[in-house]
Amino acid sequence: MVDSSIKLSEEKVFKDPVHGYIHVRDKLIWDLIGTREFQRLRRIKQLGTTYLTFHGAEHSRFSHSLGVYEVVRQIIDEVFEGHPGWNPDERLLSLCAALLHDLGHGPFSHSFEKVFRLDHEHFTKHIILGDTEVNDVLKSVGDDFPQQVAEVIQKTYHDKLVVSLISSQIDADRMDYLQRDAYFTGVSYGHFDMQRIMRVMRPHEDHVVFKSSGMHAVEDYIMSRYQMYWQVYFHPVTRSAEVILTKILQRVKALYKMGYPFKKEPVHFQSLFEEKVTLSDYLKLDEPVILYYFHMWEEEDDRILCDLCHRFMNRNLFKYVEFEPARQYRVLRELEDLFREAGIDPEYYLAVDSSSDLPYDFYRPGEEEERLPIHLLMPNGELSELSRESAIVQAISGKRRTDHKLYFPEDLLQSRSGEHNISRRILSMLHTF
Repeated sequence: MVDSSIKLSEEKVFKDPVHGYIHVRDKLIWDLIGTREFQRLRRIKQLGTTYLTFHGAEHSRFSHSLGVYEVVRQIIDEVFEGHPGWNPDERLLSLCAALLHDLGHGPFSHSFEKVFRLDHEHFTKHIILGDTEVNDVLKSVGDDFPQQVAEVIQKTYHDKLVVSLISSQIDADRMDYLQRDAYFTGVSYGHFDMQRIMRVMRPHEDHVVFKSSGMHAVEDYIMSRYQMYWQVYFHPVTRSAEVILTKILQRVKALYKMGYPFKKEPVHFQSLFEEKVTLSDYLKLDEPVILYYFHMWEEEDDRILCDLCHRFMNRNLFKYVEFEPARQYRVLRELEDLFREAGIDPEYYLAVDSSSDLPYDFYRPGEEEERLPIHLLMPNGELSELSRESAIVQAISGKRRTDHKLYFPEDLLQSRSGEHNISRRILSMLHTF
């Protein structure tokens, strides 16, 4: 066992566009950053296919993970230090959990998880607890330390204050990614006064609260999050790229099951297809590997796979129209039939994509996705739930916004419209949505 308080002989810093500098003095943190499992995060984009919409969105989960670590470090070392509500023995555990919280993300995470029925949180846990360099470094603190880190990330750790630092409605994870994603996409929506928010944070029993004098900074954070989701994360062009990516993975999986003779065998996908994914297999997957296969599959004989890969690699994305499932589901069935008549497989070329977000909510016992509220610390020492004090937050509390779009290959339909009445009819129907 190694003394967990060991410091580096000289502080290490990472120059960061969001936080200025990321500071590392703990040898344990420095050793974790150097592990192969953490370095893998350099090869996984934070925003998946968003770079096809906002060309600057090339930043990685590596930089985001460092950012979350830095936010937690500032909170603990500069705000909570010496406060009676904070247990300093939890410092290193909190820093490790912040650094490693996204460790299990795969390439283009959400599409991969949907098609292959994976869960990045499952792999985060197994990287921390398995036969890995990360586990070896964590065990230098104590045999039970990896388990404690995993519990914080899984939100089962007994000290809920520690959990809330990286998993709550206003946490270090969100405070980093909103600003980082805004910076790299070039939008202004995600900017808020993080320094002010941290100055008014206070540890209170099992969660973080905010002095009422900082309410407007918290309001700004809530609205920044709302705007980022609808202007960036749910951007319809990004969702078009996600649709095509998902269809590629579905097609490859179907072809493998049919025994299709690939020119470029998907050896890195085999355990995914057979639903026998080992940790070692999973860690070999990153976005350069996936894009290599997509590039190779542009030359495949299967017309659908070839076309979809070409579309993704060359940003020839599907067009979209607004769609109302409750009112237009019969039209969708008719379109699927017409696509088949036109010789276009609707399973791969017609897709409804839905996005939904709940910008803020307070605790509602028994409901799905219960959310612990944001509490303000009032001058009299009592706590008040944020929406009770803020008219802005009250106006959006509990209000879920949902958006549906129908995606289709307009270029393919137009190329056939000169010789197929069916293609012209399909375009006419889509343009009247």
